[in-house]
Amino acid sequence: MASRPTTRLYLLLGVGVVSVAFSSIFIRWADAPPMSVAFWRNALAAALLLPIALARHRDEFRHLSRREWGIAVLAGSLLALHFALWIPSLSYTTVAASTVLVTTQPVWVALLGRALGETVTRRTGAGIALTLAGAVVISGGDFRLSAEAAFGDLLALGGAVAAAGYFLAGRRLRQRISLTTYVGIAYSTAAAVLAVVVAVSGSPFFGFAPEVWALFVAMTLLPQIGGHTVFNYLLGHLEAGTIAIAVTGEPVVASMLAWAFFGEVPGWPVVVGGALILTGIYVTVSAQARRAPMLETPME
Repeated sequence: MASRPTTRLYLLLGVGVVSVAFSSIFIRWADAPPMSVAFWRNALAAALLLPIALARHRDEFRHLSRREWGIAVLAGSLLALHFALWIPSLSYTTVAASTVLVTTQPVWVALLGRALGETVTRRTGAGIALTLAGAVVISGGDFRLSAEAAFGDLLALGGAVAAAGYFLAGRRLRQRISLTTYVGIAYSTAAAVLAVVVAVSGSPFFGFAPEVWALFVAMTLLPQIGGHTVFNYLLGHLEAGTIAIAVTGEPVVASMLAWAFFGEVPGWPVVVGGALILTGIYVTVSAQARRAPMLETPME
């Protein structure tokens, strides 16, 4: 049961939104291949959280069944796919387009859930339709701008679908085991999968400038811990729908940061399409929040 909201909780929610919004900015600043960035972000998060999980919940690890281990590893693999698609998207399209498209995760959760036999209400269907229309507007506008920008949009959408798969794979398991145990396994698996991708692609593991290592650490501490972990903490104190809807502010904040730091001014397709997407997400999340006990927060 969520506790009575306080100013402190809403301030924490605001801090979380701003923290995840910096993810795309740090990635742009980092002079490193996208796969190297994806690997180190997950590896550092695993190095930080897995020891805590082992120290606090060692018995929980021992009592996980083979099926539960399989689900956790599947979730981590889908998380790796999410980062492997979304992070490169920032090399092809704008921060505004990439972040607003990857934020469509709740809509893909509803669509994939429907494919798995879950009920989709009319309100949820309307939200999905609005979101998909917005994605078409953004991608269509970017395709007219350049095929490269449209490719970046597709990567961001793929990242959103992978993130939705990550949530659906671990949704029930996450309700049975502690947060640190779950993310400890998921982040470690993602790092292991991405290590293979880095090795196969020929991307470097080391040899980065000190400021790039500092950005790797910043990505882990701010978007991953200060954002995602804060959201999970707030799930015990605020309604899940409130948090999920607030997180839709991420692309707005990220776009403002990209405007300030990189001079990226969103074109009209991103503005119009983004407005449709954020409206669609709001409608979808608010409809699902009436039925769902927990909503997963975005992974950026």
